[in-house]
Amino acid sequence: MPKTNQDTELNTELSEIDELFDQGYERYQAGEAPENLIPVFKEVCASSPKSAPAWSCLSWLYLLTEQNTLALKAAKKAVKADPTASQARINLVLAMLETGEKGVREHIEVVQRINDVEPEVKESVIENIADGLARKPDWKSLQRVQQWLGL
Repeated sequence: MPKTNQDTELNTELSEIDELFDQGYERYQAGEAPENLIPVFKEVCASSPKSAPAWSCLSWLYLLTEQNTLALKAAKKAVKADPTASQARINLVLAMLETGEKGVREHIEVVQRINDVEPEVKESVIENIADGLARKPDWKSLQRVQQWLGL
């Protein structure tokens, strides 16, 4: 089937969203303040509402800035978009702990099962926890999650 102008426009738009996500992630890795990056990831999520990584990043930024109710909403969207995304589930657990919601155990158990079968995911989780504790050293909820996961 031949490409249409609409297809080309959609591909360009998706490419721009991917680039915006990558730039935001690079800025985060370079140490930019989370509050500066929230608008970037809100834009990515608005343009790509089924992107689990985008929602997961947004929820993480909200958690770092103690906007826990917003973090909970974003984390729920991330888990809905990809129920197998460990970091999305960890963010959901963190937001649930921070907002006093019940039901964290099932999410921790899912992450444990994923970590057991996918060593590279486990490594990523370990790195993300270390990053979170470096940025927010007294983060009690993250310390609890780390302990529950045996990391």
